[in-house]
Amino acid sequence: MKKVVFSVLGISFLAIWPSIAQNVGASLDLRYAENFSIEEFESHRIVTVRNPWRGSGDTLFRYALVPRRVELPKLDADIRIIRTPVKRLAVLGTVYLAHVETLNLYQELIGVAHAKYANDNKTLQQLESGYTKSIPGEGSIDIEVTLSLRADLILASAVGDPQHDAHPLLERTGQTVAVTAGYMESHPLGRAEWIKFTAAFFEKDALAKTLFDGIADRYEELSALTELIDKRPTVLANAPFGGVWHVPGGKSFTAQAIDDAGGRYLFKSLDSSGGVPVDLEKVFFRAWDADFWIHPGQARSLLELESMDRRFVEFRAFKNGNVYNNSKRIGPGGGNEVWERGVLRPDETLADLIAIFHPELIGQRELVYYERLLSDR
Repeated sequence: MKKVVFSVLGISFLAIWPSIAQNVGASLDLRYAENFSIEEFESHRIVTVRNPWRGSGDTLFRYALVPRRVELPKLDADIRIIRTPVKRLAVLGTVYLAHVETLNLYQELIGVAHAKYANDNKTLQQLESGYTKSIPGEGSIDIEVTLSLRADLILASAVGDPQHDAHPLLERTGQTVAVTAGYMESHPLGRAEWIKFTAAFFEKDALAKTLFDGIADRYEELSALTELIDKRPTVLANAPFGGVWHVPGGKSFTAQAIDDAGGRYLFKSLDSSGGVPVDLEKVFFRAWDADFWIHPGQARSLLELESMDRRFVEFRAFKNGNVYNNSKRIGPGGGNEVWERGVLRPDETLADLIAIFHPELIGQRELVYYERLLSDR
């Protein structure tokens, strides 16, 4: 065993590093994530992904993680085999880059889709040098480029739309792709715990557990600050787009974060973990006197928000200057770091929300992801 003190994303940890052989057989402890599991067997591990998209029903994806030194076991035909540790990784979204950073997978990272939205400095450097390749494609991924990368593993998410999802075509061309479902988690820490999913492919389970436990403990400590609050401010979220206001459902990670931050979410009663279309007039009637308004679309000033709909100036939150967007960290290509680092660090986003709703509980601190909308920026 070897003890190592290290710092990642501003948190210091004491980690105990086992040998690779011990690490492969380690049991996985999940505290919040509900959409994946890992079963241990003598020669391999089975990773199961469930609920990969809304309305997916009983759809499952199963992956056998077989160490390179072990003979291939006999497995069911529907199980995809992936040799570990993975040596060449491609990701079809910047959300995975926080995992690359925390698990130090830069050497393995050979391809990134939607790379212009990346915020991670090391990834940007590798893209500029050509070590990591940008995978072209907005509506659809360039399959020829992914083939040329010869990736051991491609991480991708899916929405259940054959016109949009890349994994079916990638698999038909013989490429090894793992479908993730972190965005389907209903708790912010459930999304963050997918760091353990990624780590399993690289035999870095011990590191991922140490990292996540530190994040979860910090989140739980912050949440405990608001548990006994009697007066909770009312909170509205999102903004209309194309004439429809999609508000987060009451079982969404946004609703959970508002509750943990000591707020009272106005649409908590909606029985959904995703966005729910609500008629604009209904939102106006329900939320005109909300104490706070968060995530108002693309608006980064009150003037921009007013230009979306003149009626917004009548909202109490607008009048009192209590409109906040999680748009403080926008990268050079327009990517929002809250959907990169912020997904892995919900403790930071929670601290922001507590500072907004209940500054007396957390003291003076600079917001990490949120900014207050002013008349002009």
